[in-house]
Amino acid sequence: MSNTLNGLVVLVTGASSGIGEATALALSAEGARVAVGARRADRLESLARKAPGEVLALELDVTDQESVRAAVAATVERFGALDVLVNNAGVMLNGPIVGADITQWTRMVETNLLGSMYMVHAGLPHLLERRGTIVQVSSTSGRIASAYAGVYAATKFGITAFSESLRQEVTTRGVRVVVIEPGFVATELTDHNTDPTMRAAAQNMAASMRTLQPEDIANAVVYAVTQPEHVAVNEILVRPTDQIQ
Repeated sequence: MSNTLNGLVVLVTGASSGIGEATALALSAEGARVAVGARRADRLESLARKAPGEVLALELDVTDQESVRAAVAATVERFGALDVLVNNAGVMLNGPIVGADITQWTRMVETNLLGSMYMVHAGLPHLLERRGTIVQVSSTSGRIASAYAGVYAATKFGITAFSESLRQEVTTRGVRVVVIEPGFVATELTDHNTDPTMRAAAQNMAASMRTLQPEDIANAVVYAVTQPEHVAVNEILVRPTDQIQ
């Protein structure tokens, strides 16, 4: 185990699979003490067993402000601080705007956008105290909107806007804000789609390219958070070489 992060305390949301799980394991390998949160808390126990360092598993629903505050409080109670927040929890429920089930829109806005805002709000007092780092996992959809992904893209554009405003507020107080924008990654994210056409389109897209692996994004997070204090890597866009948009 490396000591790059040497006991720093990290909280990762959406850590039960994919990018969140890979990021938690990568930061643990760098010496961090990691709190991992997700709705599927049973999956977090196996992550904790795999991690090289100390891990705290937390049942967390980022759409529930009380759950968010409790997760931050439990992290600080267990480890005594919060140095890095990785906002990764998200859902992607793509489909046409015409005739859409708007409950899916609400779910995406509440999870992807409001959920990350709630986490920042709860964690910020501790992060200011420690001159910490906030990592916002966005998407290429936060830069380029495409048909059938309008609401998902809106949530990711929102994350980018909120993050830049946040950066301007806190950067002179020592808190770094990092936006990570992954392209197509082989995760369970596309499985959230209930529309069979959208699922098939995602599968076809994945088959057409060498997709990124969750570990590729975890490596980008590690790079950003291990820079010297005076270096803020504010934005990292990572696409598969084969991805055009």
